[in-house]
Amino acid sequence: MGNKTNGLLALLGLGALAYWKYKKSTPEQQQAVKDKINNAKDNLNKWGNDLKNKANDVASQVQSKVDEVKTKAEDSLN
Repeated sequence: MGNKTNGLLALLGLGALAYWKYKKSTPEQQQAVKDKINNAKDNLNKWGNDLKNKANDVASQVQSKVDEVKTKAEDSLN
């Protein structure tokens, strides 16, 4: 339990330090940070959408195979 508390306190301290440093920086530096965050967010969204599309493609392929096997099984029974 102590390790979790220490970790959370360290994370909180780093966040406070980052916030303080951001507030003390120039507007140009603040804009650079905002741009970097927005770029990272866009990349993460793109990666998530790509992953979702690949998962949908695989699901479609699996469904096609299931339907194909069902059809073959029904044909062999008849």
